[in-house]
Amino acid sequence: QVQLVESGGGLVQAGGSLRLSCAASGGTFSMGWFRQAPRKEREFVAAINWNGTSTDLADSVKGRFTISRDKSKNTIDLQMNSLKPEDTAVYYCAARYGSMQYVAGMYKYWGQGTQVTVSS
Repeated sequence: QVQLVESGGGLVQAGGSLRLSCAASGGTFSMGWFRQAPRKEREFVAAINWNGTSTDLADSVKGRFTISRDKSKNTIDLQMNSLKPEDTAVYYCAARYGSMQYVAGMYKYWGQGTQVTVSS
């Protein structure tokens, strides 16, 4: 059974940092982070392939966010620096077999989501 458990969300002031983690069980996956703000569609944030050799970030977060994975623990992290109020959203961890993807519909497994709120 596949399970994704996220942690690390919270409230932070603009310019601050947060680190999200996602622990996966039940397989080895390419994984991604997506976010969804109120009244907006879920959008791609970052992705990493199954062995950690390839990553990608949305243009809106490049230079501020970093995605990484710890293969020994089967976890991925999203380090978020220089946070802005527009980064406020529920952040979801997602997983799929095969290559990393940028479209939410290509991911089969999802975590429960963790709230990130950035105050101005």
